[in-house]
Amino acid sequence: MKTLPGHARILLMLAAIAAGATGASAMKPADGQASPIEIVAERFSFSPSEIRVKAGEPVEIRLRSDDTDHGFRILETDVNARIPKRGKGSVTVTFQPPRPGRYTFECSHVCGAGHAFMRGTIVVQ
Repeated sequence: MKTLPGHARILLMLAAIAAGATGASAMKPADGQASPIEIVAERFSFSPSEIRVKAGEPVEIRLRSDDTDHGFRILETDVNARIPKRGKGSVTVTFQPPRPGRYTFECSHVCGAGHAFMRGTIVVQ
């Protein structure tokens, strides 16, 4: 096999990267389908504690715990779920923000001394 000159190898690498980027953008959910976001609950925090989404687009939030049972409630909505403790599975909720703004989520299951501090924000643009 013949070795390509340095600049030709670079051009081939750039073409491969561009093709990969194009393929990745094609993997976005189709209109009306939920975009998946994973959130981990553990020791009085959610990670990530802030997520950004677009108004009117459904969001699939996959929740799991790395310690005990927790809850997940988005204030002023009907979203409220129980997150099973580590090793007992996960839970998925779907949220479709109706308008831009900030939506607070919190633990809705008393989980210990720091429970009241277990909050996060969904920023809708």
